[in-house]
Amino acid sequence: MKQQDEYWMRHALDLARRAWEQGEVPVGAVLVQNNRVIGEGWNRPIGQHDPTAHAEIMALRQGGKVLENYRLLDTTLYVTLEPCVMCAGAMVHSRISRLVYGAHDIKSGAAGSLLDVLGHPGMNHQVELQSGVLAEECAAMLSDFFRMRREQKKALRHAQRQN
Repeated sequence: MKQQDEYWMRHALDLARRAWEQGEVPVGAVLVQNNRVIGEGWNRPIGQHDPTAHAEIMALRQGGKVLENYRLLDTTLYVTLEPCVMCAGAMVHSRISRLVYGAHDIKSGAAGSLLDVLGHPGMNHQVELQSGVLAEECAAMLSDFFRMRREQKKALRHAQRQN
């Protein structure tokens, strides 16, 4: 299982790179059923002017279309970053079987770091959870992205002072 989880997480990391290339926070997600991709996504809220265009939501939407069902039974969602409340709620509603994520998100993670939507006893569906898969690689990509963004802002401020 570990080898399979790492394989799909690497796929999610490739999708996260697409987000980076588009100037979005680099988060990628891939939805798998029977070892076959049925949905994938990367963060696109800026480019699509859509606050719900998170990687997970994009993958779930695509999976629903492929299965022609809003219930995504017997699926595993691989995500490079712990999901937020919105995405965790969508996972419960879609009835995915399993979530595998890489980096923890202590500021807004809703799979145990800040909140635990997926494990809340009042939820009518429980999602099996595996965290920390390729966590260092996932976290490094996010750190590198935000470091680059800070450097760009600093350079812009410097250029504005020069003019």
